[in-house]
Amino acid sequence: MSTGNGKEQDTRRRRASTGRRMEAIMELARGLPLTRQVLADSLEEATAAQMAFMETWMREEIASRGRSKRARLLRQAGFPQSKELDGYNWTLVRFPVDYGRESLESLEFTGRHEDVVLFGPPGTGKTHLAIALGRKACREGTETRFFTAAGLVMRLLRAKTDNRLDKELAMIGKAGLLIIDELGYVPVDEEGSRLLFQVVTNAYERQSVIFTTNIEFSGWGRVFGDPNMAAAIIDRTVHHGRMIRFDGDSYRRTHALME
Repeated sequence: MSTGNGKEQDTRRRRASTGRRMEAIMELARGLPLTRQVLADSLEEATAAQMAFMETWMREEIASRGRSKRARLLRQAGFPQSKELDGYNWTLVRFPVDYGRESLESLEFTGRHEDVVLFGPPGTGKTHLAIALGRKACREGTETRFFTAAGLVMRLLRAKTDNRLDKELAMIGKAGLLIIDELGYVPVDEEGSRLLFQVVTNAYERQSVIFTTNIEFSGWGRVFGDPNMAAAIIDRTVHHGRMIRFDGDSYRRTHALME
């Protein structure tokens, strides 16, 4: 009698284990372009060893696709350098009272389509931080695009000349995070201002934008050559954004070979 009960218990345990493994494999299949009914039918006939093999294969396939996606996002982002958060010098960074380093590094602002303005003198680490945040976003699966403000304007102007502006704007609009570096370092003409305004307007509440600049909001009118256009961009940026300030001397100057 006890032997029979033991066999029944073993059978139930095997069935329970098999059921859990089938559920795990089916859940993994959600991330793969497989015909689920075919898979379900196959699992009904599969042995425990076959299920173990299929589960391992699917996990490795998903991991491989994740690595490929991260590598692709990093390549297409257009980062000029490879900068990371590890070892970044935060001593020059001044956060708002209600927002700190942990919140910024978490990239939670990208999920809420918020903006970040990194403001301060040249050489204080703004671009380094922007690139590092962008690279982390890529590794977490967020499509990112990096442009200098002048480079973005020139790109848009060329696209307009070549009658492919809509295509270019659509490509930029697919990114979850835009980084516009060195805003204000080079003046933007009227046509360039309109195109840059269009990118920022399209991004409003749909994408996150990181700006790096050495010009306060009060001077953005000079950058865009149109106070009304600058006011509209500032209004959108302030509505869903935060300014992070950088103080101190230029790293490049303090570490220059030339005296």
